[in-house]
Amino acid sequence: MSDLRVNICGIEFENPIIAASGTFGFGREYDELYDISVLGGVSTKGLTLQPKLGNPAPRIAEGSSVVLNAVGLQNPGVNSFIKNNLEWLKSKTKVIANIAGNTVEDYCAMADRLNGLVDMLELNISCPNVKEGGIAFGILSKSVEEVTKAVKAKCTKTPLIVKLSPNVASISDNAKAAAAGGADCISLVNTFMGMAVDIKSRKPILSNITGGVSGAGIKPIALRMVYEVCKAVKVPVIGMGGIMTAQDVIEFLLVGASAVQVGTANLCDPLACVKIIDGLKQYLKDNKISKVTDLVGQLIIDK
Repeated sequence: MSDLRVNICGIEFENPIIAASGTFGFGREYDELYDISVLGGVSTKGLTLQPKLGNPAPRIAEGSSVVLNAVGLQNPGVNSFIKNNLEWLKSKTKVIANIAGNTVEDYCAMADRLNGLVDMLELNISCPNVKEGGIAFGILSKSVEEVTKAVKAKCTKTPLIVKLSPNVASISDNAKAAAAGGADCISLVNTFMGMAVDIKSRKPILSNITGGVSGAGIKPIALRMVYEVCKAVKVPVIGMGGIMTAQDVIEFLLVGASAVQVGTANLCDPLACVKIIDGLKQYLKDNKISKVTDLVGQLIIDK
């Protein structure tokens, strides 16, 4: 039997398959379909300091091999998560709390509240920075480093993951900025920006006009960005973006990712993560690979 365990920042995951934030809620609904303890971990629905209702409908649109969403971080707030979902989720698998804020103070308050309670924190910096005229924290390298440094100071007991936006001039520069700010780990990519139009009404389909693009169609771009970041920084990297199959996972591991997050695939098939784990096991068996970590960074490039 091959060993699927991976260790990231001292946290041991049973396998490298983590359910991505925004596609898995807090895991309760999926646990009705299968025991989610088979997962390596769960990155929670994006949490904010106060509850959020999100954007008005319609906020989901389909495209060719992609999904657009403008949900708007609907969530019950960090305190509700701690009270109603945290202990149950911890009894099942490793818990990564994804946090989002409009100000550095928001992020720091949530990090302080969750410090020591969850296995890892994931800093979602693709949110508007209200104090800087609406620029997302994750766009400029300077703001990436600043918010990372501030939040890291609150993470005295919990490793910090910084989740990067792909909507930037240089993903490598922003990864370096996150590492300089003290990130223990980097995850990427978050969704690309896009839109969809109804040609009958001649109106945008999403009420927010634009939304985040995810799904199989973005995988080649996400894979390239993960490859670049793995070469640019020394901290562990968690890859995501269009992962639908075990083959996709293997590609991300080969370019250097230590683990992956599976997002839109869960919306297409609620059993996607289970099938991916089974496929990964089969690949290791067929290729006589004893440990999944033996795949990490083993991309062969002919000179």
